[in-house]
Amino acid sequence: MLNGAGGSIGSFAVQVAKNYGANVIAVDSKSKLEMLRSIGVYEDLDYTVEDFTKSDKSYNVIFDVVCNKSMKNVISRLNLNGTYLVVNPTLLHMILGTWASKTSDKKVLFQFASDNSKDLDHLKNLMEAGKIRSVIDKVYPLDQAVEAHRYVESGQKKDMWHCLCNIQNLLYN
Repeated sequence: MLNGAGGSIGSFAVQVAKNYGANVIAVDSKSKLEMLRSIGVYEDLDYTVEDFTKSDKSYNVIFDVVCNKSMKNVISRLNLNGTYLVVNPTLLHMILGTWASKTSDKKVLFQFASDNSKDLDHLKNLMEAGKIRSVIDKVYPLDQAVEAHRYVESGQKKDMWHCLCNIQNLLYN
């Protein structure tokens, strides 16, 4: 299960997980669900309609990009020996997650942004093989960078790469 699946990290995580054979359940807003289906999610949930932490479903892995739910409630949705992966956690997430890992049968792992060249090469190879792709929903000219940034901050974006791709096109074409 991937909470925040429709953003830049989430949309890549969906595709990488699919590449490894996972059936991904994506949680995001209704406006992003069609895009998520197009990149192969197994099931999608509109968080404005359904709270995954209040359902009866449980998961082997919960990959959380947005961390907008109580850690206790998220961990309660994990199967026995399940893993909760928190992307860019706060100090409170790290403290609570470490405690939960030591006192339960669940694992809480933390991941920060990395510039590990092996990881980047792996992503590059997946992209070149057509196994993952950027989802570009809007393109802005360079002189509208402020508007592009506002759009990204609004949470409506479906991927962060639209600005980067446009800048690359300007520089290399």
